[in-house]
Amino acid sequence: MTTQPFKRVHLVVLDSVGIGEAPDAEAYGDKGSDTLGHIAEAVGGLNMPNMENLGLGNIVSVKGLANVDSPAAYYGKLQEASVGKDTMTGHWEIMGLNIDTPFKVYPDGFPEELIQQLEEKTGRKVIGNKPASGTEILDELGQEHMETGAIIVYTSADPVLQIAAHEEIIPLEELYRICEIARELTLAPEYLVGRIIARPFLGEPGAFKRTSNRHDYALAPFDRTVMNELKDGGKDVIAIGKIDDIYNGAGVTKAIRTKDNMDGMDKLVQVVKEDFNGLSFLNLVDFDALYGHRRNPQGYGDALEAFDVRLPEVLENMQQDDLLIITADHGNDPTFPGTDHTREYVPLLAYSPRFTGGKELETGKTFADIGATIAENFSVKMPKFGTSFLSSINQ
Repeated sequence: MTTQPFKRVHLVVLDSVGIGEAPDAEAYGDKGSDTLGHIAEAVGGLNMPNMENLGLGNIVSVKGLANVDSPAAYYGKLQEASVGKDTMTGHWEIMGLNIDTPFKVYPDGFPEELIQQLEEKTGRKVIGNKPASGTEILDELGQEHMETGAIIVYTSADPVLQIAAHEEIIPLEELYRICEIARELTLAPEYLVGRIIARPFLGEPGAFKRTSNRHDYALAPFDRTVMNELKDGGKDVIAIGKIDDIYNGAGVTKAIRTKDNMDGMDKLVQVVKEDFNGLSFLNLVDFDALYGHRRNPQGYGDALEAFDVRLPEVLENMQQDDLLIITADHGNDPTFPGTDHTREYVPLLAYSPRFTGGKELETGKTFADIGATIAENFSVKMPKFGTSFLSSINQ
């Protein structure tokens, strides 16, 4: 094996595309969950020929996807080892960490003392303070916000505190400052909120629309990740979409914002065409935010097929010494009760133009196998968790 088998690794996280209940799913109330499988059943079968060719249907049985004789990619699945099933936990684990203390969620809203502190420090009243859909909360409280200038605070099944404000009522600069204040307040151990999210919107009552000026204020990872090692080792770490926010910029050399899944694919294709040495890391959030949490299997299925249509643009522009890894960070079964994420296995597909074919990989016991593989590839310090599968795919 050479010291650097692949010059570039492109890592794509299909946010929430789980592929069946994890062994410990029952402990999370998720027994029977199967994001990909249940979507396929709900829509009468998925049409994803490019992912099928890579071997997605070889990992698990999915309606509409064949188990192909000669998959183009190495394929398998990974089990989450950390405690939790949220975005930050999944992503941090992918890059070599193990989270044994879960972030807190707030199914009944945030503590009154926290809300009081937020009102005092921002000078604005808080309305909402409950779990809600991002669109429904605007329909409910948008007009009151416009009339009073109060900020809309809400949460979700994730460990997040979201603050919505109309851009013509509260300028972006002030909204961002308010979120920075909230970030400082929730650093206290008793709160342990993973992310503060600015949710600006425009429009009139009955026709509000969130803008692309969202901004996340995340906790920094509690330890060094593979991204830190790559950056310090002189490699590029290009974060596309909300990756920069999820890691709070730690280990990132270049951050590229995206508006939606298709814009994310546009940006990825652009990056693949560039000359760099290291990691590009993309999160496609629409699967989770627009369809999983909103329990919309048809929309989710359409989004999966739309991603599949764009995949050849990536594959055709890859170089011989490129590696593409496609995975997920948790499940979010849109046919399941509630609006929460689901504790599931995630898919693992590893493809390079140099491969003459793929084979099944052993089921990983942690998402950190991906980080370990990337670390070994670039000869940087290995993470404390994870087992590299580089030797299994290096042809």
